Amino acid sequence: MAIIDQYLRDMLDKGGSDLHLCIGQPVKYRVHGNIIPASEDVLTPEFMEEMLKEICLPADRWDTFLKEHDLDFAHEIPGLARFRCNYLYNYHGMGAVLRQIPGKILTVEQLHLPSTLLDICRYKSGLVLVTGPTGSGKSTTLAAMIDYINDTQDKHIITIEDPVEFVHKNKRCTIVHREVGLQARSFPAALRGAMRSDPDIVLIGEMRENDTIRLGLTCAAMGMMVFGTLHTNNAPKTVDRIIDAFPANEQAQIRTMLAECLQAVVSQLLCRKINGGRVACHEILLWNEGLPNTIREGAIANIRTTFFHH
Repeated sequence: MAIIDQYLRDMLDKGGSDLHLCIGQPVKYRVHGNIIPASEDVLTPEFMEEMLKEICLPADRWDTFLKEHDLDFAHEIPGLARFRCNYLYNYHGMGAVLRQIPGKILTVEQLHLPSTLLDICRYKSGLVLVTGPTGSGKSTTLAAMIDYINDTQDKHIITIEDPVEFVHKNKRCTIVHREVGLQARSFPAALRGAMRSDPDIVLIGEMRENDTIRLGLTCAAMGMMVFGTLHTNNAPKTVDRIIDAFPANEQAQIRTMLAECLQAVVSQLLCRKINGGRVACHEILLWNEGLPNTIREGAIANIRTTFFHH
């Protein structure tokens, strides 16, 4: 068993979600929102490198980390769980955060998500954004929505992620997972490929770069259903983030494209419950007749006067 797997198993036994590794500090777990030390022993540079390198396969992936000082990939303990790994360098040297990806894809009902999300799953085309800070459960919500579509519709779905988190089995849908860095060079390259692959639905794991945003909007304008994520807290900030990502001379065109294809913004936060654990809360903006003009005219602050679901 890999050294790091022992910590991951212990973390899961304690109900934890994230493993934090930093040289000069003990191994730490995030449990119900709180960071707790696993022991009093501090991590040395030598032990850190041994632990991180052991699961970083193939070998050229480790070379990439040493060169780029940043790396994302998925790690699996067969039969137990998958983890999204972020390797990084900080002031003390190498470090990492590993987040559990639930092995079982929970349904919208099991996650107690708003039934409005099921209505969104029935849309035929357009852009749907699921937003929220890191660790707010965006990927879990999207996985539940894709699973519902997989159960109820006959679609061709392409997911583009870095790394692939939830792995869906084909039910009624044909689902193709593409991992940036392994099966695709970049998000834009994967999206250009998706345009030629006759998909009904495209899921973009992270709409961060200009080219990714532009191509995502283009796919939606071509009649595809596009799901994407952003690290924003509400609908007005989401619209602003997309438009402000572009130079001033391109913003009018992007605003027009967004006005034509934006169908919904699902903003999600995780709140602590009094009796322990956390629960998701949502603010959902749905398309209505006034939304396109509001976006085109740049009156983003007025979005809150349009049709919201809480």
